[in-house]
Amino acid sequence: MAREQFGICAEPNLHGSYLLYNALDDKNTFIRAAISRLPALFDDYADQFSEANLTGVIAIGANYWDEFYPQARPAHLSAFPVMNCGDRFAPASNVDIYIEIRSDRADVNHIVSSKVCQLFADSVELIEHIQAFRFLDGRDLTGFVDGTENPQGMYRREVALVKTEDDALFDGGSYLHTQRYQHNLTLWNAMKNKEQEDVYGRTKLDNIEYKSEEKPLTAHTKRTSLKDEQGNAIEILRQSMPYGDMKRQGLFFVSYCHSPKPFELMLKSMIYGDEHGNVDHLLKYTQAESGAAFFAPSLTFLSELKES
Repeated sequence: MAREQFGICAEPNLHGSYLLYNALDDKNTFIRAAISRLPALFDDYADQFSEANLTGVIAIGANYWDEFYPQARPAHLSAFPVMNCGDRFAPASNVDIYIEIRSDRADVNHIVSSKVCQLFADSVELIEHIQAFRFLDGRDLTGFVDGTENPQGMYRREVALVKTEDDALFDGGSYLHTQRYQHNLTLWNAMKNKEQEDVYGRTKLDNIEYKSEEKPLTAHTKRTSLKDEQGNAIEILRQSMPYGDMKRQGLFFVSYCHSPKPFELMLKSMIYGDEHGNVDHLLKYTQAESGAAFFAPSLTFLSELKES
């Protein structure tokens, strides 16, 4: 089996650095060579700063993939699923290359991010750099624990990684979706604690999910806890982190999965709701300002790029 990028299924860190690039014209050969060198760069700094628990992920945008690697394409890779309904939006952004750097030291993230930019040189344009952080005991800035339903242990790999029988060349890879949400914390913090809990469908302080019969149909946990036709839970692996300063605050949402379908189903449930019009009321207090779809190939695939 191909070796997956270890950052995909890694446990949470204290700091995150997300680099979003667009490729410049006629630079694909240089970019492929640079990307093939990134795993070794991550390994070198992970060894140098072993206490930081550094991991990295490299992913290629759905709209750029055919230009980046015209020989083959991941079977289910498609553009970000733009959705709009009423005052709920899931916009798409044009992003060619995604680099995720996470560790327990902000200074190490800064060093590695700088080295990545130096390696790409003038072959790309950096369109956004998001510096994120762990908030309290893994909470969103709304005060609620984020990623409570995440798969645990080795099961994370089953949820997140493409399996050989599905798409042999891209075995060990993962379909990645990102969204940058900006929160309206002034509006959110004006609500009473119980009103906030009803929006999420779980308690705030001790993170206990409401009983099914007590959970509003508009609760975030109701809209994102889905089952397939066989009654199996539809799951993704979230690696989201809060970001912001005193002017702009929110959540950089990051999800990995063996297929893009689970993310699309969850997003559709949030924005369009069920057949009775029950939509996700969390979207009254936060707005997605970006959205992009990527594929994060295996380390095996990345190591062979320099030969392509």
